[in-house]
Amino acid sequence: MKFSELNIDADIVDALSSRGIISPFPIQEQTIPYALEGRDLIGQAKTGTGKTFGFGLPILQQLGKNPGPVESLVVVPTRELAIQVYEDLAMAGSNRGTKVVAIYGGKGYESQIAELQAGASIVVGTPGRLLDLMGKKMLSLKNVKILVLDEADRMLDLGFLPDVEKLMAATPATRQTMLFSATMPATIVTLARRYMNAPLHIRANAPEEGITQANIRHLVYRAHPLDKPEVVGRILQARDREKVIIFARTKRLAQTVIEELKDRGFKVAGVHGDMSQETREKGMKAFRSGAKDVLVATDVAARGIDVDDVSHVINYTIPEDEKVYLHRVGRTGRAGRTGIAVTFVDWDDLHKWAHIAKALELDPEHPVETYSSSPHLFADLDIAEGTRGRLKESENKSAEKKAPAGKKPPSRKPGRDNTGRKSERSATEKESVRSSAGKKSEQGAAPKSQNPEKRQRTRTRTVKKASN
Repeated sequence: MKFSELNIDADIVDALSSRGIISPFPIQEQTIPYALEGRDLIGQAKTGTGKTFGFGLPILQQLGKNPGPVESLVVVPTRELAIQVYEDLAMAGSNRGTKVVAIYGGKGYESQIAELQAGASIVVGTPGRLLDLMGKKMLSLKNVKILVLDEADRMLDLGFLPDVEKLMAATPATRQTMLFSATMPATIVTLARRYMNAPLHIRANAPEEGITQANIRHLVYRAHPLDKPEVVGRILQARDREKVIIFARTKRLAQTVIEELKDRGFKVAGVHGDMSQETREKGMKAFRSGAKDVLVATDVAARGIDVDDVSHVINYTIPEDEKVYLHRVGRTGRAGRTGIAVTFVDWDDLHKWAHIAKALELDPEHPVETYSSSPHLFADLDIAEGTRGRLKESENKSAEKKAPAGKKPPSRKPGRDNTGRKSERSATEKESVRSSAGKKSEQGAAPKSQNPEKRQRTRTRTVKKASN
């Protein structure tokens, strides 16, 4: 099947075709016809299977070729996902007059307000910044015809729910509402129905499929924290590996891993909360373009990185629960490709991993004890025998820094200069001192042996003082 067979307008089909996107994924094939009818939908499909176009193409088509300001709102949980959805919708609507704007924190208000005032029809944003602009009277949602909650399970949890309710309350009750996510617990579905009109729940998973994606291979190792950098360095040299995303639990750990891998010679970018938005976007751009082929991130990037050629995901530390695990590993095996997910489990986290493995029906539940020298590590990941966790180029550079070619380390011994050679200047100064002393003697500064009278007076005073 092709997008044209789903009654998608020719200009949108042409825009997709120009990027090599011809045929729809199952979630798109199943949701687009109902979305075009204006039905409320709950769309559920595994990560990397095209949910963005499942709601994005119906939005573009229903708003028409010259829509009015802010007629559709897409709410997402992270800045990275806002940028990704914005780029996808802007590309798909590039042949028509639809303007799309991304609204998220970490950047100045001015450019975002300017785009809204220029007549943006589709707003993609995070809750906090959207509410800020509403409070400043710079954003009105009274004309919204279509509302989408992307990653709806995250948007409707206790952290985001109050903000999402405020946004929904600012839109017309007659709007079309669509929710999309990879995971949709029953409690979230029940909650979602409060805001929807007889929603149709569509699951685009084959009945025989498991909870996890069939095209992702899962490897789980019990690793020692001090050995993890070396293990990762060897994995990054596996045969046929492409781009790699490494997830860490905390911002501090993520930065430590970034610095460690850079020192080992790898091309690394990072995305975590201690980085400025400009730095985060610069890192993501370098990763997408291939200028950097390793990305280290916290869970801020678990939802929102849509890069097709990610061959490996490494969980440097295990996620909090099975839902986060699915979103992390879903960064690989996208668009029908295969992928490998490697998870390190610390000794203290064995109980947590047992819970995740049971919920996702993963085997084995008990991770294999693994070191950087373990034969099964090389076999599992197709790593050449003898590979070390540091690039040879990096080793050479490190050696040059420690001892520059042709030079010995500086010596601190007296009488030597900073090259380690005996100081000629020092010897000259000593000779000068001796020469000066001789000259003074010749000029009448008599040595002690040549002034017996003065020496006798001094001895006499000393004797008198002692007798007193």
